[in-house]
Amino acid sequence: MKDVFSNRIVGYSIADRMTSELAVAALRMAIQRRNPAGTVVHSDLGSQFRSRRFQAELDRYGLVGSMGRVGAAGDNAAMESFFALLQKNVLNSRRWATRQELRLAIVTWIERTYHRRRRQRVLGRLTPVEFEAIMTTRAASAA
Repeated sequence: MKDVFSNRIVGYSIADRMTSELAVAALRMAIQRRNPAGTVVHSDLGSQFRSRRFQAELDRYGLVGSMGRVGAAGDNAAMESFFALLQKNVLNSRRWATRQELRLAIVTWIERTYHRRRRQRVLGRLTPVEFEAIMTTRAASAA
């Protein structure tokens, strides 16, 4: 789950199969990190996002589901871009001996590199963590 305001990955879950439980776990992580009542949660048309369990979680937390159209890659461009970076920088960087080793590498890359070191043009050459810190300070000052 990506917060498109700051490009921060706020929810993720890793497993060997794409299931509704996997999607719900990522959604719950995002909810714990953001408390996003009323937020639009955009996804593709995958069965895990159309599942009753996922839809029930959206309803439970007051979130609005939005799904992309079939064949409209632009609908999910933000996540596709992230997954391309993840594949290049982690998945394809070497052979992984175990799933646990790969899982640790993915989490480390997201939390240390993507959030704290990777400067992004759309954020004014700031990292997601820097961008959020600046914007949170400005919002508090304006209030």
